[in-house]
Amino acid sequence: MNALINPIVYSLAVTAHDTNEIASCRALLVGVAGDVKVKYKNGVTDTLYLAAGIWHGMEVVQVYDTDTTATGIHAGY
Repeated sequence: MNALINPIVYSLAVTAHDTNEIASCRALLVGVAGDVKVKYKNGVTDTLYLAAGIWHGMEVVQVYDTDTTATGIHAGY
């Protein structure tokens, strides 16, 4: 799913947490760039660098506190 084709309708702030999941989102945005460790909808985990101020299209169900350095994280729906 491409966030550029299907616009984000609303977003919610995300508190990174090592056990709590979030509702499956379509994209992430960070206010301050950095690494973000995520679990994708398919269960795979990854740590990736996200630039600030743009929507990054990805279906995520968890943003981990461990290994996440970016701040101001929002999930787009």
